[in-house]
Amino acid sequence: SIFISSFTKLTLHFFHIPQLMKVVNEMCPNITRIYNIGKSYNGLKLYAIEISDNPGEHEVGEPEFRYTAGSHGNEVLGRELLLLLMQFMCLEYLSGNQRIRHLVEETRIHLLPSVNPDGYEKAFEVVGLSNGIDIHHNFPDLNSILWEAEAKKWIPRKMFNHHVAVETRALITWIEKIPFVLGGNLQGGELVVTFPYDKTRSQGVTREPTPTPDDHIFRWLAFSYSSTHRRMTDASQRVCHTEDFAKEDGTINGASWHTAAGSMNDFSYLHTNCFELSMYVGCDKFPHESELPEEWENNRESLLVFLEQVHRGIKGVVKDSQGRGIANATISVDGISHDIRTATDGDYWRLLNPGEYRVTAKAEGYSPISKKCEVGYEMRATRCDFNITRTNLSRIKEIMEKFNKQPIRLPLRQSQARRSRERRLGT
Repeated sequence: SIFISSFTKLTLHFFHIPQLMKVVNEMCPNITRIYNIGKSYNGLKLYAIEISDNPGEHEVGEPEFRYTAGSHGNEVLGRELLLLLMQFMCLEYLSGNQRIRHLVEETRIHLLPSVNPDGYEKAFEVVGLSNGIDIHHNFPDLNSILWEAEAKKWIPRKMFNHHVAVETRALITWIEKIPFVLGGNLQGGELVVTFPYDKTRSQGVTREPTPTPDDHIFRWLAFSYSSTHRRMTDASQRVCHTEDFAKEDGTINGASWHTAAGSMNDFSYLHTNCFELSMYVGCDKFPHESELPEEWENNRESLLVFLEQVHRGIKGVVKDSQGRGIANATISVDGISHDIRTATDGDYWRLLNPGEYRVTAKAEGYSPISKKCEVGYEMRATRCDFNITRTNLSRIKEIMEKFNKQPIRLPLRQSQARRSRERRLGT
């Protein structure tokens, strides 16, 4: 069982998070690695722990998953749940739990318990913010850029032209560096799972359904968490405030609830390959220590089931004719106007619901290729590899560059024979 009684006293202050991570790392040194993604405004390190059978190494074909918590410093429950989750996975792995062993061996898992440690230090104030900034909604607003470009038939440019907190910059660097496939950020004060978009498309409208092109998979991902939570879909459960989310299966489109520009969810979807959702894991943002065992039981299965969804869809590698992986190749799915890109080694993961899809791989200088890929109901991504070849124009350019863009000189005999033919023809 989980060591709630012995560990929770350690986790009462942010400064003890590294100590608790160190305990987990010492118990499971072969499957864990502690690192920090940067510092907060006040200089506190943002510590994360990686759980994998090969910590520190991205493995081709192995998806990257993340959980974050604590973007609002006064929402402590999510942070405590991630601290408990890392202990649970370590202990269950050691005890031989096959479900946990499979997750650890087939997934690279990253847990970042406190995105906003400065806000936590102010947690007894009305809102725990970092330097007065809401970290979760401090990301560049890419929605407006995308929608304006669509309206004017432009190619959207991703411009980060507004002030972001140091914690937000650290998160952006982190999520750009690692090819995350799926992520969840744990919030507090409600019992619901929200999915993008978080910002309404119509200006001046505070609530409006604003689905992404991947609305079907987002709805499934949200339901995978809410339906396995012990209270989110319970019709007899009292509502936290005024809205009864249990009627909606414990899920809602973020913009349908309240519009918010520059959310981590929308930024992740529009700027990276990662599908990000928000889990509001309890009515009480700052529960008493005695309530943690029950809150852990409420969320434990949901945390694991959602993590397992990273293996839903298709995966593969895009290679050239020499068998080398092609980085930054585009993977498109017919009928879904949202592409993803391959990682450094040419590998990719594309979350999809069960069904048959026509998928196209393309890269600059290569001829695109399409194939049908079928996604089954089992929790295992379908392998869908691509081998693409250089276009003739690309090959010519490559040769021209090799000769410093000079015309290719013919051998002397060929050149003389060509001039002789031209004279006979009177040209």
